[in-house]
Amino acid sequence: MVPLSYYLMLSAVMFFLGVLGVMLRRNAIIIFMSLELMFNAANLAFVAFALYYHSLSGQIFVFFVMTVAAAEVAVGLALIVAIFRTKHSINVDQLSSLKG
Repeated sequence: MVPLSYYLMLSAVMFFLGVLGVMLRRNAIIIFMSLELMFNAANLAFVAFALYYHSLSGQIFVFFVMTVAAAEVAVGLALIVAIFRTKHSINVDQLSSLKG
């Protein structure tokens, strides 16, 4: 059996890579994928704790997080495509013109 600390270390590395992707990249799709990586890192931690404590509550919570993430992907990608059609770019720095 794999120790809990291995799962948590992998989850922390995934979350850190997601944070780096959000902070360092300017492409909206890369930022979006980095956010999803952060969600999956949190899901991995929930499932690891559920396995460690022999409880289904963590896995049920992950199911709801995945459901919300799927809806967020649909809405987020639709917004990115709509912005790309009008601006011909998905660079976040160029989106400041959306202010009032």
